[in-house]
Amino acid sequence: MLAVLSVELRKLNRSLALVLALAAPSLIGIFIFFNMLRGAEAQPWDRLLMGSTGIWAFFMLPMSVTALTALVANMEHGPRSWDHLRALPLPRWQIYAAKAVCVLGLVAVMSLLNLLLTIGAVSVAAAIKPALAPTGTLDVGGSLVLWGKVWLAGLLMVALQFWTALRFASFVPALVLGIGGTFFSVVATAAKQGVFFPWQMPVNMLATDSWRVTTALSLGGGLGLVVLILAVAHLGRREVL
Repeated sequence: MLAVLSVELRKLNRSLALVLALAAPSLIGIFIFFNMLRGAEAQPWDRLLMGSTGIWAFFMLPMSVTALTALVANMEHGPRSWDHLRALPLPRWQIYAAKAVCVLGLVAVMSLLNLLLTIGAVSVAAAIKPALAPTGTLDVGGSLVLWGKVWLAGLLMVALQFWTALRFASFVPALVLGIGGTFFSVVATAAKQGVFFPWQMPVNMLATDSWRVTTALSLGGGLGLVVLILAVAHLGRREVL
């Protein structure tokens, strides 16, 4: 399994995955930077970090997962290398499990980069306009816990996108699923039922109602793990993709 995972990591290193991993968090950092410069008064650290988390969980995370899973799948769909991979003398499920681990790991890295770039953007903006220097205490530990919850709550969304992207040779079904999920998440933001919608589960980590946080985290993480296992098992049994 470690050998298969190492191969997948090398594939990602030669793809545009790393560019995506840096670009998505950077866009949020750039937005936070210029938005802060437009402000008239200083804001507390927790509000600034909460705003960055909201942008990531609400929009940038779903779109990044859509692009990332399509990219990972296209590395095999494009050159039609599935026949070669599935003929290797190893359990087929390991191939898909390694890809799933890489996707989840890269999403975690993007989350961490988002936090770091946000802190950096705020610091640079405060250096340019000292009057806007954030107030309060920078709680890095608390922010890491919150970002971890967002990542865990997004597991079901990642599993669905991963399953669709690898199941179909065309990238269209995965893109339609990702764009459609993000669209309905945006237009139905205030819906109480949104806590049960995979694309809204990550942003529910910012909810003030504890039951929404607990429900989204339990469903997103627990059910997401089950769906991911089922996806790996299903893909591993298929003869032709």
